[in-house]
Amino acid sequence: MSLNIKNERVHELAREAARRAGTSQTSAIEAALEQYLSSFDATTAAARSADLDFLLHDVRTRLHAAGASLSTDDLYDDQGLPR
Repeated sequence: MSLNIKNERVHELAREAARRAGTSQTSAIEAALEQYLSSFDATTAAARSADLDFLLHDVRTRLHAAGASLSTDDLYDDQGLPR
């Protein structure tokens, strides 16, 4: 496989990353790309978590406004089984 990068700034960054990490340029670029790609997963997870928090807040607000509330007593019987 071959990847031909013709950008001097990228070459400088690869050399510096490899020097600081004590690895080859290929290893430094591989690690950087893995970290970069994992940031997309983290961003997606954070967005999903924020969406879920918003939905839960909305449900709580609507239940409270309607005078409805649920406690564990409403959800489970005396043996701890769902009603």
